[in-house]
Amino acid sequence: MMAIIGMFFQDGLTGSAWGDWALYTASPLRAFENELGVQAPVGFWDPAGFTADGNAENFARRRQTELKHGRISMLATMGWQDLYACHHGVYHSGDHRKIARLLVSFGRLEVCGHSEWILPGYLSPSAGLKFADIPNGLAAISKVPAAGWAQMVAYGAFCELSQDQSAGTPAAAGDFGFKVLTSSDPAEKTKKLSAELANGRLAMMAIIGMFFQDGLTGSAWGDWALYTASPLRAH
Repeated sequence: MMAIIGMFFQDGLTGSAWGDWALYTASPLRAFENELGVQAPVGFWDPAGFTADGNAENFARRRQTELKHGRISMLATMGWQDLYACHHGVYHSGDHRKIARLLVSFGRLEVCGHSEWILPGYLSPSAGLKFADIPNGLAAISKVPAAGWAQMVAYGAFCELSQDQSAGTPAAAGDFGFKVLTSSDPAEKTKKLSAELANGRLAMMAIIGMFFQDGLTGSAWGDWALYTASPLRAH
């Protein structure tokens, strides 16, 4: 509340929402103004003042965390929407065939006709729990057995600890040797890395919004029956 009132006052007094950045020559934020992620329209944006001390080590640690959380959120957002849409037949058959060919390469199989993509078999044979029995969204948390969660935690720990991510290493900067989407052109590579940060930031907001909607309404994607005006209804 204090921050936004101060911004209003500054804007009204100086005619600029952020003052004239060129005048802040001694600001510690100058140390980070050319870093990845400083993008239009807000430029360098740190309303909470995390970088006010100009500490490069702290900035690198926070950037590493931001990048990691952004990547996880992008995967989570795509998985959340994809599973729900496929489970409820949102895609029409043409889309389904195209996307199925893509997902097969990631281990997802088309096994239930044109309306569902569910892995065959049992998630927990001992408990008689099939993959098809797992609901969408937050409701799945209580359905997955403890052993299943232990496996996921163990895999996450392996990913976290299997490579040296200490300061100064390539992994600390997010480079784990996965070069599929990179570029040999420095300008193009910078553009892609900036896009990754921007998309990761959006995905973090998106997945939190989806969690909140699910927790508030009890539905991972709202009630599809209410989307009567959706263009997807045409298919």
